[in-house]
Amino acid sequence: MPSVERQGIGIFFEDVGAGLPVVLGHSFLCSGAMWAPQVGALAERYRVVNVDFRGHGRSGNADAPFSLYDLVTDVVAVLDHLRIERAVWAGLSIGGMVALRAALVAPERVSALILLDTHAGAETAHKKLKYRLMALGTKTFGIRPFLPAIVPLMFGRTTRRTKPALVDEWRARFAAVHVPSMLRTLDALIRRDSVVPRLSEIRVPSLVIVGEQDVSLPPAYSSELAAGLKSSAFVEVPASGHLVALEQPEAVTGAMLRFLDSIAR
Repeated sequence: MPSVERQGIGIFFEDVGAGLPVVLGHSFLCSGAMWAPQVGALAERYRVVNVDFRGHGRSGNADAPFSLYDLVTDVVAVLDHLRIERAVWAGLSIGGMVALRAALVAPERVSALILLDTHAGAETAHKKLKYRLMALGTKTFGIRPFLPAIVPLMFGRTTRRTKPALVDEWRARFAAVHVPSMLRTLDALIRRDSVVPRLSEIRVPSLVIVGEQDVSLPPAYSSELAAGLKSSAFVEVPASGHLVALEQPEAVTGAMLRFLDSIAR
């Protein structure tokens, strides 16, 4: 199983294809499996490095508190292991937050950004309270009682109505997460800093994608992000919620490939 060790944690990754490197970062509660609809098509033209963040998927559990900047360093360790100097960083939700911070703290490692359903700001006070209460309940009762509230945050209303098998598959995946790792990741999200004032420092080409029905990180956040970046394109995907890469895979894959082809030229 390909992985690199950092701070005693094995960081799992997949490395497929050849050409311009593209590193993928998944959403909270997910894993690199979230990118299954995209990896094959991207790997036909590009080198795809699909990383499981610590505490997610096949990576090791998160046994201590960490920040989003630790996740940046985890991904850089994977790129170092693969001898990749620069890559396009693509990320959804927390994956996008990690990619943004990589562009600020390690700009020499970032050739372009693809940011999906993410946010450049700090967490709101309302959500901090909500998530801390959910964390307290999860410590006591586990994650299953909270799945009815979590699923609508992850999937849009159209997907929940028209793709029940997809929603059921990922509901089961959410239920199987390692709870202590999930709580530490949630804490990292709650404590994140705002990078909105620094967006103008990011000079690389950027693509911002958002699901029209995302209630977790609504399209207004992505519009703000795209407006703050120096060189960005913006795509809003109809009939999709937060996990846009799963909900509308053809639209997302097409947008990603068009962007990557434009910068590869």
